[in-house]
Amino acid sequence: MTKQTWLITGVSSGFGRSITTQLLAQGQTVIGTVRNTAKVQDLIAKFPNTFICETLDVMDVPAIHALVDRIANEHTIDVLVNNAGYGLFGAAEELSDKEVDKIIATDLTGSIQMIRSVLPYMRDQQHGRMIQISSYGGQVAYPGNSMYHAAKFGIEGFCESVAQEVAAFNIGVTIVEPGGARTEFRYGSARVADLIPAYDGPAHAFMKMLDPANGLAPGDPERMAARIIESATQTPAPLHMVLGSEALKNTIQRLEERIAEYKGETELAASTDFPAGE
Repeated sequence: MTKQTWLITGVSSGFGRSITTQLLAQGQTVIGTVRNTAKVQDLIAKFPNTFICETLDVMDVPAIHALVDRIANEHTIDVLVNNAGYGLFGAAEELSDKEVDKIIATDLTGSIQMIRSVLPYMRDQQHGRMIQISSYGGQVAYPGNSMYHAAKFGIEGFCESVAQEVAAFNIGVTIVEPGGARTEFRYGSARVADLIPAYDGPAHAFMKMLDPANGLAPGDPERMAARIIESATQTPAPLHMVLGSEALKNTIQRLEERIAEYKGETELAASTDFPAGE
């Protein structure tokens, strides 16, 4: 792979950590953001010349703009990977206002502002690749995960629009939609609302998924990270990339259901048009 500089958010764990480690092993330069540098001291020590650690909370929009401006004055940002995020589980009624605001600020607004901050520099240099870590939960929704789906459905719509806006500048956009993986996202950083017994049932089915005793997720984060890295060299950039056979199966099934639903509304949709010639 040609030597490049990658800007990656949330590199202390999960996909961000796996992608960063593999890139550094390949001799690439990674500017990685974390909230706590203690978790990446080993990378700082092992790769002093190619790993640049920056402290950032993606909820802090002015800090995002300031960081990107400073980095872009020192480096050419070839690839942006928006990885920072977390899962929030609980029925919509169970979530507090603070929890709602925080996950939107982290999983949606933070990614939007990172992309907006990097765009002028990639446009000026007439090349770049933006990789948005989403989830197959950006296409398929389950009970007990409404705000996570809201963020992921939202960022996917944003990225699909941006991809069309920046294609003329040789900037590619890829939305990565992983299925369940054995990362800290599921088995450490996931947050659960203050549950209400009335929602015991489908809305709380996620509790079984979050317990490793019930079986581990099928996805291998190292293999997934390798596929994500490889996507940066594909031309044209794949707009959607589903990782995990179960995730792909469920995504296709939901999309087919959605298409059938819309096709069933042909007469209804036409009934609201002005008659031909009017």
